[in-house]
Amino acid sequence: MKASDLRGILTYIPRFREKVFVFALDGSIIAHENFSNILLDLAVLRSLNIRIVLVHGASLQIREEARATGSIITNADGTGVTDETTLKVAMYAANRITHEIMEGLASNDLRACYTNAVIAHPYGIVGGVDHLCTGRVERVDTEFLQQLLEKDIVPVIPPLGFDGDGRTFRVNSDGVAQEVAEALKATKLIYVTTQPGLLREGELVSQMSVAEAEDFLKKYRNEIPGDLVSKVDYSIKACREGVSRVHLVDGRVDEALLSEVFSNEGVGTMIYANEYQQIRRAMKKDVRNILSLIKQSIEAEELAKRTRQSVLQQINDYYVFEIDRHIVGCVAVHPYPEENKAELACMYVNNAHENQGIGSKLMLFAENVAREKGFKEIFALSTQAFNYFQQKGGYKEAGPDFLPAARREKYELSGRRSKVLFKTLQ
Repeated sequence: MKASDLRGILTYIPRFREKVFVFALDGSIIAHENFSNILLDLAVLRSLNIRIVLVHGASLQIREEARATGSIITNADGTGVTDETTLKVAMYAANRITHEIMEGLASNDLRACYTNAVIAHPYGIVGGVDHLCTGRVERVDTEFLQQLLEKDIVPVIPPLGFDGDGRTFRVNSDGVAQEVAEALKATKLIYVTTQPGLLREGELVSQMSVAEAEDFLKKYRNEIPGDLVSKVDYSIKACREGVSRVHLVDGRVDEALLSEVFSNEGVGTMIYANEYQQIRRAMKKDVRNILSLIKQSIEAEELAKRTRQSVLQQINDYYVFEIDRHIVGCVAVHPYPEENKAELACMYVNNAHENQGIGSKLMLFAENVAREKGFKEIFALSTQAFNYFQQKGGYKEAGPDFLPAARREKYELSGRRSKVLFKTLQ
């Protein structure tokens, strides 16, 4: 790990200290060779005073146990009918996994506790079908879990629920994780799977709002791997019920958990509540980050050179696009009131966040700022992105004579021979 990685991690620690993260571990991940590394990642998170709750699945192990014993089971994932035989196999497999997790946590010097904190009742008769020993989560014993967390104990929750009469029910682990995260007001819910995340046309979707996730699920439900559909459903529900960040992470990738939690881009798919993204006015403390953000574009002669002093002098003209409090884009709106025009300048988006619509949002935002200030026209100078402004923003090309006198003088002195693009603001 590079020093820059460590500095990046340090920016997150104050925000995550003493916060609750709920991890939902697929049974297939627990059986994977990388599971020991996942336990190490969890130990790192715990060492940073992040409170951890583990919920695990068991469908893979249930199927394996059924094959090994010749048992005929009615379902493996806790969503259909669970007869007595299936429940017996599920209890055996779940208890075996829980013990394996407890051993792994102990080997990393973490104290843990197998809990019966999920109170369930029968799923009941649905569509005329009695689901027998399948259960619904009735409530989560948050007081019990909080007491464990306050004593630095990691709660381990199996895909089983219990009622007041001591009966056991098979419950779906994805749903349990969502209920636990909601009850504990968790900062993050992280589903650790054997899938890279959500894909669109073969490309990983790194992040989407809860509304975008709902649309994605409607359009592509049949194309999403079956074990991810449930997780997306519960991710949406979690965001709607107060969990601000839900992550789908490929647990087969070494250090995937740390990369997802402690990097701006992440390695999986994050579904977020709507407050996740925002454009705000830049402040003096942002100047260093703005210059660092646009440095590569200046070197490629896409943007005109800017100094710290020049940005500071016009700091009220600059706006930044944040994701999880990290600046990933910027734009400036420079006024020329005598000519009733404004300049859209310094628009840039971090390479890792391209093709996510951020540039369009910044462009529209800049136009709205200019419009609200009463300007009739907005213009931009570009050496390489002129097609973008024309195709995405409806800008038209003009000559240098269109520029305000003060801007025309700078244009001539720069020697960049940028194309002049403009748009009338209605």
